[in-house]
Amino acid sequence: MFFRLVADSFGRRPRHKLLTGAALALGMGVATAALSVALDVGDRLAKEFRSLGANLVVTPKADSLPLEIGGVDYRPVNAGAYLPEADLPKLKTIFWHNNIMAFAPILEVRAEALPFAPEGGQYQAGKWIEDVSVVGTWAEYAVPLPDGAEFRTGVAKTNPWWRVDGRWFSDNEKECVIGVAFAQKNRIRVGDTISLATGDNTKIPTPLKVTGILTSGGPEDESIVMPLSHAQSLAGKPGQYRKLYVSALTKPEDGFAKRDPKTFTSAEYDRWFCTPYISSIAFQIEQELPGTDVRVIRRVAEGEGQILTRVQMLLWLVTLAAMLAAALAVGASSAASVIERQVEIGLMKALGAGSGTVGFLLAAEQLLLAFVGGGVGYALGIVLARLLGERIFGAAPEPTPLVFFVVIGLAVIVTLLGSAIPMRRASRIEPAPILRGE
Repeated sequence: MFFRLVADSFGRRPRHKLLTGAALALGMGVATAALSVALDVGDRLAKEFRSLGANLVVTPKADSLPLEIGGVDYRPVNAGAYLPEADLPKLKTIFWHNNIMAFAPILEVRAEALPFAPEGGQYQAGKWIEDVSVVGTWAEYAVPLPDGAEFRTGVAKTNPWWRVDGRWFSDNEKECVIGVAFAQKNRIRVGDTISLATGDNTKIPTPLKVTGILTSGGPEDESIVMPLSHAQSLAGKPGQYRKLYVSALTKPEDGFAKRDPKTFTSAEYDRWFCTPYISSIAFQIEQELPGTDVRVIRRVAEGEGQILTRVQMLLWLVTLAAMLAAALAVGASSAASVIERQVEIGLMKALGAGSGTVGFLLAAEQLLLAFVGGGVGYALGIVLARLLGERIFGAAPEPTPLVFFVVIGLAVIVTLLGSAIPMRRASRIEPAPILRGE
């Protein structure tokens, strides 16, 4: 009988039911879209942030005294110790190996350069250029991993804002790229060749072909950038590098992550170690690469965290505003419905129904409306989330059962909160004045 009363009441007064359902559907639709994007925005933004460049730098622990300003290392390029290139595949064996998006070793050498420009079908040598900055690195290098797979990485991925007019050098060829300022100063163009030598007469036997002009916006604009193996030969440091830049997907650091790991309990340490904080990944890299000092490039990592936190806060505020608007609309519609049904409620009480029974009947009607409105709102929200995701991030967030159940739960809470005052008023209606027509 109870369910029959609820169904009969739900079918009457379609205008109020339609308005309340529409308010719930719109509110839950906005909440669904905001929640779907908020749950997905972390990974999306983290991948977008990798265009900011590397967020970790690895140097020898036995190196000279660090001199770092604003995340930039100002130590002499030829000072200190070196690290073995053979250990680099270990980066893809740490606990968060899937979060290591790219890495690029760096070896800098001071050398002399002799450019050759084609003239009349033959290369004509210019003058030796002294004290040239030569940077050895990987452009797009295939690193063999312990499991037999290959991981393609290099400076083209760790520094994606570097622009090359022409093409990057091949890591296994006698090729190089020239910084734009150095090329303009010495009239070097793509297609020219250049010989390199150091002060102790160490020389690359074959001249390197210039395949591109590099624009980095940094000191590399005054440098020659070439394959790491050639720089190692020029410096007399085979199989070694001086510095390593790592680009990793991370979670913004909160107050917990900024604590000293030495103060953690066993449970706190496991939580910190199993969360992709930048400090946690840096610690794991130090464990896998012995003799290294891993430092966070704070201006990159902290900027990522601030932007992500603000975006997520904005989405939560939008969700809260949508629920508040829905609750107000439900409350107004419920109040109007109670006013119109005063005679019906008075008759029910005159026939023996208590205030609890009347309130339970009204709550059941509102809950049925919450399920319908929440379901319709979820469907609308998924469409809206897809549009937002494709417009902002280029990919739509995937629907998840978690969001569906959360939205239905929010619809129930919003409906009950919005109807609380009207239902309390209905429970206080006295049957005698109603029956007397007062």
